[in-house]
Amino acid sequence: MSDSNKPPTGFSETTGEICYDLPSAYVPHAGTGLLHLPRFVAKIRKHLAGELPRSYQRNFCKGFDRFLCLHLGVDPEQVIAVVRESTDDTSLDAGLRRIFPAELRVHVWNRELVQKGMSEMGREALADAKRKMGASHRDDVISFADMIDLDEGRLP
Repeated sequence: MSDSNKPPTGFSETTGEICYDLPSAYVPHAGTGLLHLPRFVAKIRKHLAGELPRSYQRNFCKGFDRFLCLHLGVDPEQVIAVVRESTDDTSLDAGLRRIFPAELRVHVWNRELVQKGMSEMGREALADAKRKMGASHRDDVISFADMIDLDEGRLP
């Protein structure tokens, strides 16, 4: 990673080890269109391989992971089981279709995800998180998905 793609000094110390190889929460799943699903699957794969850093373990199956599962009406453990049992992307997609509801309400979830942090209470929590990360000056970080992208070096 070039120096221009690395987060400012101090982020690692604040958030712990950073996984620069995880997809952005803004990346849609190819089979469903659901935002964050590719990221959740990637974190599950790291977890199953014993490679998910402690800094990510504290929110594993919580935060966006949990909100996505609540939206779909599934338990995170069901998604973990599908990832564990999958041998390739085709079997993964088939397993997810098996546990997910027929109506995914993709537009509802995607809008909700991109707006996390924009309510009055959310803006306060986001401002606090930005302050803790030394990013209070960042007017371009307006949601928690933006915070993730900033932390993992996807925002300049």
